[in-house]
Amino acid sequence: MIWQTAYQSAEGRVSWRGALAQDGQALDAFLQGPVAARLNDDEGGEALSEHLHGLSLTGMGQDALEEVLAAEVPEMRDWAAGEALAEAVLESEHDVVLPWNNERDKRNPFASLPGADIVGFQRDGESHRLALGEVKCSSEAKSPPQVMSGRSGMPYQLDQLAHNLGKIFQLLLWLLPRVKNTKYEAAFDVACTRYFNSGHRELVLFGILVRDQVARESDLQARGRQLASHLQSPTHCCLIALYLPWSIAQLPQAIGQGGEA
Repeated sequence: MIWQTAYQSAEGRVSWRGALAQDGQALDAFLQGPVAARLNDDEGGEALSEHLHGLSLTGMGQDALEEVLAAEVPEMRDWAAGEALAEAVLESEHDVVLPWNNERDKRNPFASLPGADIVGFQRDGESHRLALGEVKCSSEAKSPPQVMSGRSGMPYQLDQLAHNLGKIFQLLLWLLPRVKNTKYEAAFDVACTRYFNSGHRELVLFGILVRDQVARESDLQARGRQLASHLQSPTHCCLIALYLPWSIAQLPQAIGQGGEA
């Protein structure tokens, strides 16, 4: 078992849970497997390598190609590692499908992207619904941490995803060309149909808080209740706090080297 429940509750359309990471081989395997694959975009890198190796290159061209492939800048920022962890957890435990890796949109390897951190679908039986969300990392001792407050805080951003139609337009505009003519196009169509036919309410919101402090329900409870007063059925919101056994600053190293964090 990787995660042990520290607390769990719900109010209205919002549920919240604190999950303690259990340090050991299972956590190491998860970090070095699914999390590393998300952080490093292994799928995209392999596709690029395979395509470029299929070009008609001279010996010099082959050497130049290998130099470019070896020059990939490893992602070592702790917040990016936190996002990769959140994505892997949603995929493995919440039936969330993330059809596109945001790493591919970074023309600058040190840049961040605007918009929602989580953009995809959640399996719902034989159907799918839109899944949108935000990820925050905090080592702050205060509970709840500052990343849960204000206009840049998670609750406000989740509320925007639920009610700001301009933001929804931009996210769908971004997502469509990334799923068009792929195996995800049918899921996109179904999820959008359900969203529109429900009057903009058929979606699930995820708020993931990555922490390296003692697990406290106060990290999520008040903000969860606040969101519950704003959301209407069938919209659902799931807040999850992931508590690490070591500092967030060590997460990139842990993803690359497992137990050596």
